[in-house]
Amino acid sequence: MARSPHSAHSQRRLSVGEKVRHALTEVMQRGEIREPLLETAVVTVTEVDMSTDLKLATAYVTVLGQSDVEPYVAALNQHAKFIRGRITPALRQMKFMPEVRFRPDTSFDNFARIDALLKSPEVARDLDDQDDDGDKN
Repeated sequence: MARSPHSAHSQRRLSVGEKVRHALTEVMQRGEIREPLLETAVVTVTEVDMSTDLKLATAYVTVLGQSDVEPYVAALNQHAKFIRGRITPALRQMKFMPEVRFRPDTSFDNFARIDALLKSPEVARDLDDQDDDGDKN
């Protein structure tokens, strides 16, 4: 079965996004960004979403032990051009070097909210009601 061009394109975006994520992680691990706020923080790049033309990379970040990541995201965005220059050697096979922008990763907050909902008494009661209905039939 032949792949559709759309799925191949999506696979390419995912692959390039993962390469950009690895390159960003290496730069942050080496401590190359001279910003007092970032020098002491453990910044994790959780995902990189590439635009369809691969010229824009949106990096989602979280900071270990910090509930408010906005100051860290702002600092990363201020140093985005420097960071772009530092990841260039790792991505030299690309035709265009993507512009990088940073955004806070809210997926962990969403997971926590869903987990809290699933553990709520209302959901537990509804699940118990379904179990009782299943036993009767």
